[in-house]
Parts: sequence; C-alpha cells; structure tokens
Amino acid sequence: MSIGDTLAGARRQSGLTVTQVGERTRIRETIIRGIERDDFSACGGDFYARGHIRSIAAVVGADPGPLISEYDKARGGPATISAADVFEPSKPLKIRERRSLNWSVAMIIALLVVVGYGAYHLTSSPSPSRPKPAAAGTVPSHSATPTTSPSPVASATVPANDVVIQLNAVEDCWVYLTNDQGGTIYSGVVPAGSTQTWTETQAVNLRLGNPGGVVLTVNGKKDSPGTSQPVTLTLGPAQKVSG
Repeated sequence: MSIGDTLAGARRQSGLTVTQVGERTRIRETIIRGIERDDFSACGGDFYARGHIRSIAAVVGADPGPLISEYDKARGGPATISAADVFEPSKPLKIRERRSLNWSVAMIIALLVVVGYGAYHLTSSPSPSRPKPAAAGTVPSHSATPTTSPSPVASATVPANDVVIQLNAVEDCWVYLTNDQGGTIYSGVVPAGSTQTWTETQAVNLRLGNPGGVVLTVNGKKDSPGTSQPVTLTLGPAQKVSG
C-alpha cells in the first residue's frame, strides 16, 4: 500500500474529511488530496513533503515513521539541504545581486548579528533635544526659518521613514531577512500559526521559502506573494511589496 493510500485509509477510518484534516494541520486541501494520490509536486520540495506526511499522519492516527522511510526510498533518501538551496528563487529575479555569502558561516553568526542589531537600535536612538533658553533681555530673532510641524496626514501609524513588516504564517516557512548592506536581521523557520513583526529604518530584502503559506502586511497594507515557489522581495519605507 502506497503512502497516499495509507493516509487516505487512516483518514476514512478516523471519520475525518479532507477539510477537517486541513483545518487541524493548517495544510491546504489541494496539497492533502495530492498526497493521498501520491502526488507530492505541490509540497514545494522533499523537506516540506516529509513535514506534511508527519502532520497528516499524526492527525489521522497513522505511524509516520514507515511512511517517511518509504518516501525516502522512493526519492533516493533525504538529500543534504543547504541554506542557499532553500532560499534560491526558482526564477531569476530583477534585483541587485551581491557577492555570494559563505552560507555556513552566515548561519552560525546569524543569532549574534540579530542581537547586535537590536543593541544598535537601543543605543543609537537619539534623545529629543531641548531648545536653549534665550538670554535675559534679548529679543528672539525672527530671521531664522521657522520649524514646521509635520502635517496630520504625514503622522500616520507607520512612520514615513520606516518599513514595518508583519508575517502571519499559515504554514511553516523559511525566512531570511537582510538589510540593504547585506546584514542578517532574521534567519530561521516561522512555524505555522505564529506571527513575526519587524520595524526597520531602511530598505530590506525578504526571502521566503514557502511564500504561498504566509500573509504579509507591509506598512499597514496586506500583500501576499501568492506563489508556492521560493521568492525574494525588496521592501522599502512606506512602499508596497516588490519582488
């Protein structure tokens, strides 16, 4: 009995529909139906296919171990996945290319960079300056250009010079976020059902391993990439998603 037949039979014995399995696993129904037909093309790769098999088996009461072993035998065993393979877009993107990074070193120092970046924001925020009091008996000069206060339209929820990113993960998704100088801001997997928010003062590059499984809100506007293939997005202050 194949992987798909085993999972479909276990689902029927447990009295669950494909819709109910999708609600409990947060996996799209089209992917579940494909897996039950032994079609893993919509999973986005072997890494996600194994994760989907485990999640579905846990819900329908099947043992995932033999199913994963059967999948690896059919696919020639699990291959070593590098960070570059996960985040490399399937199609060339019209973005400025930089010198390739040493991914193994970048992954090791990612946490240190994130901590350092946070410390930089805490220490570099300037304290509001106070105007110097005029000396006694002096008349304030009217020749200087008066300071104009920002208009109510400019004072929106999102500052004009910031880019605010909120990522809601419907499915597990690899995320790699770098600033415009190539520094790593975030690197890791955002699990299904969780939310990550970043506020940056400059343009950033956002790489998604499973863009079809997330909903993005950039500068207060929802904008989903709408693709199941890995993609890189360039996000700037107070602008929409571009990729």
